[in-house]
Amino acid sequence: MTAAQPVGMRPAWVDDEQFPFTSRFVELDGNIVHYVDEGSGPILLMLHGNPVWSFVYREVIASLRDRFRCIALDFPGFGLSVGSPENQFLAQDQAKLLVSFIDALELSGLTLIGHDWGGPFGLHAATQRPDKVERLILNNTWAWALNGNLSSEMFSRVLGGSIGRALNKRFNLMVNYYVPSAHNLRKLSEAEMAHYRGATAPGRRDACAILPGELLNAREFFAELASRFHTIEELPTLILWGDKDPVFTDKYRERCEAMFPNHTTTVLHGVGHFGQSDAPEAFSDAIRRWFNES
Repeated sequence: MTAAQPVGMRPAWVDDEQFPFTSRFVELDGNIVHYVDEGSGPILLMLHGNPVWSFVYREVIASLRDRFRCIALDFPGFGLSVGSPENQFLAQDQAKLLVSFIDALELSGLTLIGHDWGGPFGLHAATQRPDKVERLILNNTWAWALNGNLSSEMFSRVLGGSIGRALNKRFNLMVNYYVPSAHNLRKLSEAEMAHYRGATAPGRRDACAILPGELLNAREFFAELASRFHTIEELPTLILWGDKDPVFTDKYRERCEAMFPNHTTTVLHGVGHFGQSDAPEAFSDAIRRWFNES
């Protein structure tokens, strides 16, 4: 938050028509974590990636809350959440925070929806609390170290290096360029972009700038995740994939399918990286159908 914005309060730039949910806050390990909790029924825990926040799920929440309890949090440093002074916004910090969130809210019977970085964070939480997680939905994500992947290494070294971090903090590159370009079927409105820019105002871009470097730097995090994968690999899994993602292409989907043999795959044709925002109706329908058929 800016200095004028009290911690744990919804800022004035959040439009109630664009984000028509009650904002809730919980303090975890010195972090002030914002989340929404709408509807009732089986719990869908919606996990965002970089550089967005729970706002990216708003249309999916509105569509599914008549059947599901939809919970979407903002990881510290994103959206309306504030990191503690000790939080370095590393992958391991965010994943550990998610476990604390599940414990604090006493959640169980979970279906985790992991998109982008929300995938490895959610899978880490699932391996730490396998008795709390019943199903997985993996949406344009990954769960392994990307060292050796040429395009990922280049992206991580350039944008995650000191110059890239400085440029992202100065010009908000991830929000201003990546978010709109990674939507394929629709153009984001100025009102929508204002909510991504509001969450990444100057002084609020550290987490967004740090995570690109973690694609390579978080080797230990991904190694630990791999060592515990056996505890969750048989979970019923929906692989929900936008096939026009410029980053997470078919090879990522195929590897997720190999890692989770008890899977159903739904390809969202023509959909970009942010499927929950690019095609929210198709995204929501795929989840309903999977629950009905499984």
